[in-house]
Amino acid sequence: MKSTTVRRVGLSIAVATALASVAACGSSGSSGGSGKDDKAVGKGTTRVSPIAALRSAEQSTDKADSAKVESSTVMGSLMSMDAKGNLGWSDGISGTLTMTYTGGTMADTMRAAGSTSMEARYLPDAYYAKMGEKFAAQAGGKHWIKYVYDDLAKLGGSSGAYLKDQMQNSTPNQSVKLLLASGDVKKVGAESVRGQQTTHYSGTVNVADLASKNSNLTASQLDSLKKQLTAAGVSTEQVDIWINAQDLLVKKVEKGQMSSGQYTQTAYYSDYGVKVNATVPPASDTEDFTALLKNQGAGSNSSSGSGTATAGSGTSS
Repeated sequence: MKSTTVRRVGLSIAVATALASVAACGSSGSSGGSGKDDKAVGKGTTRVSPIAALRSAEQSTDKADSAKVESSTVMGSLMSMDAKGNLGWSDGISGTLTMTYTGGTMADTMRAAGSTSMEARYLPDAYYAKMGEKFAAQAGGKHWIKYVYDDLAKLGGSSGAYLKDQMQNSTPNQSVKLLLASGDVKKVGAESVRGQQTTHYSGTVNVADLASKNSNLTASQLDSLKKQLTAAGVSTEQVDIWINAQDLLVKKVEKGQMSSGQYTQTAYYSDYGVKVNATVPPASDTEDFTALLKNQGAGSNSSSGSGTATAGSGTSS
């Protein structure tokens, strides 16, 4: 594996690993319909205001602190990816995900590195990606790459800073906040999601109109959401969520258009309050990402790093 390939894989993993967690915990897309595990129970759209229910769901989901997560993400021709694991959000994102790249240029890049599946561990100041033997053999013999959020912010410019912010501030209730911000949220009806009775809500977020909407969010919350979506190149986004009887988010589905193409993303949440275990990999088997770039002949001002971060930053929280 040539040094340029090692750099490209390392940079791609940096973005994709960040996207996996942000997609699971934040705002990113998928088709607005129900999944194959879901069965419609109610029909039609009611005009009953859902604001109070959404406020309760936003608070309950935020306070739950952790959950089991399954997500599927498609970002144009860049990648399609499945992720599964336990994540917590009481102090930034923490936990472990197993990610499998199923298509797009990211799958090709991972295949060149020897595996299309990997483990990612998230801690408050950095995340770690476990690579296969083929990549390790060409990258100093170490299997884990450490990505410090501050380093990603420097490498990726504004998009890197955006990813850092999302990694440290994303929670599943961001999807509920987006619906509150939309100003036109609708209660679709009662539906069963993986055996749970839920209420389905839907809305469309127009970034340009956020500031003028009667969104039931504070001015600072609106401003933060607008900056996040604008940084991702998102102009409009459709958001669908399913809330159970405990006012907890069970499923979210988002879709939209960003600067690098159309994206779709679906996430399921279960076992709220589950124990989250994310330990730092052995130092002897871990290479810092910036050191890897330096060893492979890429400086900290690598244009590849900035470009990759920009392409991947569309999964907003």
